[in-house]
Parts: sequence; structure tokens; C-alpha cells
Amino acid sequence: MKRTVVLTFPPTLVDEPVTYHLITDYDLEMNILRATVRPGEVGRLVLGLKGKKKDLDAAVEYLEKVGVSVDPVVQEMRFLRDKCHHCTACIPICPTGALDVDRETWQVGFDGTKCILCESCVPVCSYRAIAIEF
Repeated sequence: MKRTVVLTFPPTLVDEPVTYHLITDYDLEMNILRATVRPGEVGRLVLGLKGKKKDLDAAVEYLEKVGVSVDPVVQEMRFLRDKCHHCTACIPICPTGALDVDRETWQVGFDGTKCILCESCVPVCSYRAIAIEF
């Protein structure tokens, strides 16, 4: 079973080996899709987790017990072509190439199959051409 979740850590837990426990204690495979973790600040991880359902459920219970907020990731990123001005500000930010530019037409395109829902593109788009749908 696979789940993509957002983990939010209070500043007091940023130094704790939480991801270590997910791997060793709950036998989960983990892919870090996005991370912002700094000592003394709220931390945020977007994780792709894979494992047996009972292990995933137990891991979520452990996380919540130690004070980590566990939320499902957004369902879909939408590219609103009619709002896009093709400024290309989003292109270098996208880690997977889901947003790219056609070198002949200079039009920005979006491939949702490549998107990992990291949301990096949202704050750089001045025209609000990228939307999160839950």
C-alpha cells in the first residue's frame, strides 16, 4: 500500500529521528518528496510511504502520538492555462519537469503525471495559474 502524506513537526521534534523509526520500526519504504527542516523551527516533510497497511497505520499512530501532524497530500495540482502569461518563472522551480516550456512556441506546459505535488510552483506564479485542488 502507498500513501503520500505531509508531516508537520513542532520545533521540539525536529532533532528527533522520526524518519529512522518509520523505516526500522515499521518496515516502511520512504521517499522524501519535499522537506523543510531547520533546528528550532516547525518542520515539514512531504513523504511517499510504502508498506503493509497495518504497518502504515501503526506508523501514523506513532507519529501522532509523538506530536507530529499527519495530513494527506493535496489531491491534484491544476494548471490554469487561461491565467498563464508564460513568464516561465515556474520552470526552474519544478523538480520533476512537470512544468516545461515548448522551445518553439515559448508556451508553458504542464504534465500532471510527472507532478509530485510538492507545491514549489505555487508561490512563484504571480498570475495564480497553478491551483491546488483537494
